Amino acid sequence: MPESLVKWLSDFCCTSSAEKYFLRRGCFKDPTGEEIYFNEKGEMTTKYYIYNYAVISDRIYRFRKVGIFDVTSPENEPLFFSRVPVIWKHGQHKIQNKREPNFWVVIFLATKEALVKCLSTQVPVSICSQDCPLGFRRVSKRGIHQCCFECVQCSEGEISNDTDKASCQKCPEDHWPNDKYQCVPKPVEFLSYNYNPTALIISIVSILLFIKTIIILIIFILFRDTPIIKANNQHLSFLLLVSIMMSFLCVLLFLGRPAHITCMLRQTSFGIIFSVAISCILAKTIMVYLAFNATKPGSSWRKLIGVKFTNCVVFICSFTQVVISIIWLCVSPPFPECNSYTYLDKIIIQCNEGSILAFSILLGYMGLLAAVSFIAAFLARNLPDSFNEAKYITFSMLVFCCVWVTFIPAYMSVTGKSTVLVEIFAIISSNIGILGCIFYPKCYIILVRPELNSKRILLGKNKLQSFD
Repeated sequence: MPESLVKWLSDFCCTSSAEKYFLRRGCFKDPTGEEIYFNEKGEMTTKYYIYNYAVISDRIYRFRKVGIFDVTSPENEPLFFSRVPVIWKHGQHKIQNKREPNFWVVIFLATKEALVKCLSTQVPVSICSQDCPLGFRRVSKRGIHQCCFECVQCSEGEISNDTDKASCQKCPEDHWPNDKYQCVPKPVEFLSYNYNPTALIISIVSILLFIKTIIILIIFILFRDTPIIKANNQHLSFLLLVSIMMSFLCVLLFLGRPAHITCMLRQTSFGIIFSVAISCILAKTIMVYLAFNATKPGSSWRKLIGVKFTNCVVFICSFTQVVISIIWLCVSPPFPECNSYTYLDKIIIQCNEGSILAFSILLGYMGLLAAVSFIAAFLARNLPDSFNEAKYITFSMLVFCCVWVTFIPAYMSVTGKSTVLVEIFAIISSNIGILGCIFYPKCYIILVRPELNSKRILLGKNKLQSFD
């Protein structure tokens, strides 16, 4: 008899402590002559016989002993059923005996805390709902007994790794449920060379464009004494080609797993290199305008024509961008971060820009240089000259401005590695625009139409109708 029942009887039947004392420590014999007493836990140290009462037919009944519950037996096996089959309401239930494996009997778990378990589906159940499977949790039905419940699938980011759970467990921040019952590490996403063919394609394209720019630079160096190279400030052309080459290489900083050094260099190096390129284009545009006005008698613009002036323009415009980048790196430098909040099922390793204001200033200053170059080239496009480079600069800056104007909304509307792809596309496209509009026509004249590459043609003494 359980201790709680003994306590209830003693409290209900006995008024004095002495009566309660003798009831807990009483010893008597039942009608069969078996001695009955209680142990220190308040339990009866006797055997309980378990009987199976079955209605076979209208007039046939069966009442037989099928098991024993013995408190004095070993702690792990107080309950034992004999080999006699137990007849339930809807048939028989037979299970192999744990003590005698050759017989079919019913087995129950031995400890008090354990639930009664069977191996047959024919055994009646004591609940009105089946246990919830893995990945589900129990939800009680309103107005019905708590034994009746529904099974609801765990929410996103939660698991249930055991059956019949009352609640789901939330996975750690860097983990994600695998079929709702196991937390596994989230996949990591970035522009990897190993698992993403896009990174490999971008690398190949950048290197090919870098080699192509080197070839153009070599052509310009070999033909540096020709009129078409001299007429358009060869030193600025060399510097512009070198900056475009470096721009193609800086694309590689955007690929691979972000690190502290790459995050700090990718935006600043890109901004400085592009500022040098646009400064060269701006200096070229200014020189076209000065060269035309210097031809007028008594013009004071002659003093400004020379290498020193163009070098000063390039240095001042580029140095300003260098100062902006240094301040950015000192105050709030970019750093790598694991973005686990944009997508629930994966982690994006990306570069946090640190200061959005500094990044905006860097892009804004570069856009300002491009806008000034475009306006100056547009105003100088109709100056009388057989080979006016301002026309080609106008088209190159138009392409450059269109690319970066569309870049801003595209960059703000995407997330993850797509932001990197958008910026890489903008860098490559703007560089191709500059190469195509400024240098390809000159290479065409140098290699295909060398008869146009003469001082007489450039001075307009023997004009040709076209390049055909």
